[in-house]
Amino acid sequence: MKKRFFSISALVIALALLGSCSSQPSEESTVPTSSPILAEETQVIDSEPAVPPVDDATLGEKNALATANTYLSFSAFSAQGLIDQLEFEGYTTQEAQYAVAKCGADWNEQALKKAGSYLDYSAFSYSGLFDQLSYEGFLPEQAQYAVDNCGADWKEQAAKKAQAYLDFSSFSREGLIDQLLYEGFTQEQAEYGVTSVGY
Repeated sequence: MKKRFFSISALVIALALLGSCSSQPSEESTVPTSSPILAEETQVIDSEPAVPPVDDATLGEKNALATANTYLSFSAFSAQGLIDQLEFEGYTTQEAQYAVAKCGADWNEQALKKAGSYLDYSAFSYSGLFDQLSYEGFLPEQAQYAVDNCGADWKEQAAKKAQAYLDFSSFSREGLIDQLLYEGFTQEQAEYGVTSVGY
């Protein structure tokens, strides 16, 4: 009887000890709230890159943009001029407008490039070049930027224009001055121009 009682008592004690041990969490199984592992995981989650916006452009708009960039790689255009060119290529107005909005062109710089291309093969007065750029579809402030920054010597432009007129026709001094004034040169520039060609 004593042996049986001892066995039961030992079992009860053993179970009590096991229950006491299992009710107290061990240090190994406890993860502190300030665990560096959890902090790193949180940081990774917070630093995930944003999902890029979906490109919902139509095929026609994408092709119009590609065509616009091709044109801009070898020539200068105003925004309206580029729209007109794309429409001439068969793109719809919506496709052309999308391309012009997305092509990233600096229209002031486009106006400046166009001004330079005009000055490479012809002579212009300040106002004449401004009018030509406006005709090309550039806004007034864009044309103004171009003529102010193109680096032209307007007196020399008057001399070139005077010579161009004399190359295909005959003028009196006063007649040539009047023609240069009509082209938008100032009186001073016109007189300089006709004097430069021998009058």
